[in-house]
Amino acid sequence: MKYRWTIATISDEQAVPKLAQAISVSPTIARILVGRGVTTFEQAKQFFRPSLADLHDPYLMDEMDRAVERSMKALEAGEKMAIYGDYDVDGTNSAAMLYLFFKELGADVDFYIPDRFTEGYGLSITGIDRLAAAGVRLIITVDCGITAVDQVAYASTIGLDMIICDHHEAGDRIPAAYAVLDPIKPGCNYPFKYLSGCGVGFKLMQGIATRRGEVESIYAYLDFVAIAAAADIVPLVGENRSLVAHGLRKLNDSPRPGLRGLLECAGIKRGNLGTAQIVFGIAPRVNAAGRLGDARRAVEMLIEEDEVRAFQRAQELESDNRSRRTIDEETFGEAQRIVEKMLNESEVRSLVIHNPNWHPGVIGIVASRIVEKYYLPTVLLTSVDGMAKGSARSIAGFDIHNALKACESLIEQFGGHKYAAGLSIREENIDTLRTALNNFAVNEIPDEMLIPQINIDTEVGLDELTPAFFNVVKQFSPFGPGNSRPNFVVRNAEIVGYPKIVGKDHLKFRVRNGHGFIEAIAFGMGSRMSELAGGRKYDMVFNIEENEYRGMITPQLRILDFRLTEPVGTGSSAELQATPGSTANGVPNGAVAGASAINGPIAKGAAINGIVPPVQ
Repeated sequence: MKYRWTIATISDEQAVPKLAQAISVSPTIARILVGRGVTTFEQAKQFFRPSLADLHDPYLMDEMDRAVERSMKALEAGEKMAIYGDYDVDGTNSAAMLYLFFKELGADVDFYIPDRFTEGYGLSITGIDRLAAAGVRLIITVDCGITAVDQVAYASTIGLDMIICDHHEAGDRIPAAYAVLDPIKPGCNYPFKYLSGCGVGFKLMQGIATRRGEVESIYAYLDFVAIAAAADIVPLVGENRSLVAHGLRKLNDSPRPGLRGLLECAGIKRGNLGTAQIVFGIAPRVNAAGRLGDARRAVEMLIEEDEVRAFQRAQELESDNRSRRTIDEETFGEAQRIVEKMLNESEVRSLVIHNPNWHPGVIGIVASRIVEKYYLPTVLLTSVDGMAKGSARSIAGFDIHNALKACESLIEQFGGHKYAAGLSIREENIDTLRTALNNFAVNEIPDEMLIPQINIDTEVGLDELTPAFFNVVKQFSPFGPGNSRPNFVVRNAEIVGYPKIVGKDHLKFRVRNGHGFIEAIAFGMGSRMSELAGGRKYDMVFNIEENEYRGMITPQLRILDFRLTEPVGTGSSAELQATPGSTANGVPNGAVAGASAINGPIAKGAAINGIVPPVQ
């Protein structure tokens, strides 16, 4: 696949040398920081050393006082309460966290997770009736509820109070719950708008703990918040950065029995576990519980205190995940064949694919994989009880929610956001939807948008990539939306020796940096080996990471794309498109004084000069 290389610019060039001097880092590092809104020593300190002291007052969230008052009333009166979560990672982690929190306070509390296949997403009448029959008087929803106007009204008629903790967009009306906590609902002035559902639940806990004078007691639950935030792809900036950084520390230092079991099943080592390991290791296994069966099992694993039983539950989820991957591969293969046939017959700018026999639990995953492979907005559908249901995924710049809205006369129900949505449609309307959606896409998607873009923070010289440079970039973590791993471009990089294919179609080679070489790996690019030759010069886009092998940690370049270097000004691929007002600048930076080759282990524990040592 061809890519557009887009190198970003910054608006304040003067801030770069000032920040570089203030915190004793290279101009390249300072440029990336300035592009991310970090321009002063204090901002840099807050960025590199996120503190729980920086968390906002929970009572700034609208109706927090009512939510705390009702929760404490239930605690004092011994009322039976229930935590109502969703079946994904955010929802199950939220339910486990609030259940354990209220349990620790002595509450009579249970949890409820709806069945993906019989109840669907969010608050259901079925769930409310079951909880009412069990004697529940207060329901706290988490990661759902903000659009459940009718369900909340029904609960009120049978004497149930409801506290909603959600982070999704509200509909035309706000549910008439006892309290509604949602930082993005109309009228809420909470200063940070990007919390996960679990993050909103944590703010309720913070409100209760503040009232009780024991705020620090809730920090033990930050592992749940970190997992939910990373898995739900919320921006890892501001308050989320503090919550996730400290949650990762808890997860690495003392994981709960169920999570320890899950890490063992997944082969993930503790110590350097970050957001990537959550997204690609923990999250799929937690999600597998609800994709192939009862999502309650994920909560049961998360709250289990017995090591043996916790490990057994983790093994169940590992087994489910393996089954899910098999189903995923089969579905992806079948979907690919349909797409190839469609593309051979006509030129299209969107895909609507349906097979009534596909497993509904993998539809979203496969839709994302189809977008990744073909880079076209995709709707993937299966059939449940005669109705086609599925997921929509999009490409950068194309609002799939708006596209579905333009076709809403054909759709029974849909919801979501710019790049992901869910929908249900009558089977007889699928062909018409395919035509209507493609007509919309033809008008909205120019040719350029069909070429995926790699965003580059800044240009760098290979001599700059010293151990100290690697250590500073490492401290940009936790990585995620709003604070992605920095991408660099280097020009005229020379291949040393001969590239080779390792693992499953990965390219491995070395790049000369003037005094030695740096290891590089290009995942999934084995088919491009013929494009590389020793002694030739290439422009490369990469980020930097650590590779651990037999206890040794060495730095390496993770290659995202490469091109044969051609003289600048020839109209070749060496020209880069600049994007003003983004995260970096295309001006080359000189080598750092004293730069040396990197071909050995990175020293641990290095701190940024002038800033307090990192969180231990």
